[in-house]
Amino acid sequence: MEITEVRVSLRDEERLKAFANVTFDNCFVVRSLKVIDGPNGLFISMPSRKMKDGSHRDMAHPINTEMRSKLEEVVLEAYRKELEQTGESNQSGEPKEE
Repeated sequence: MEITEVRVSLRDEERLKAFANVTFDNCFVVRSLKVIDGPNGLFISMPSRKMKDGSHRDMAHPINTEMRSKLEEVVLEAYRKELEQTGESNQSGEPKEE
């Protein structure tokens, strides 16, 4: 399964940095992945739904570490490219280096 497209929509919030939609094999899309700025740097969060008990359950997620790593790498790279194209600050909030 190949990731054939990633679309990123930037957000200007303290922890939530962007939403991403990822297309696989030009025929299946997963929407609303989140780029989060956590205590150990950027990571992606899978789309989830709030359950009646207040917990959240992923609606779609990678089954193995290899796919999770690949997905995170591709989404974060698309996020960084979107930052560059829009002239936004980098993930640490510092101005872009020229």
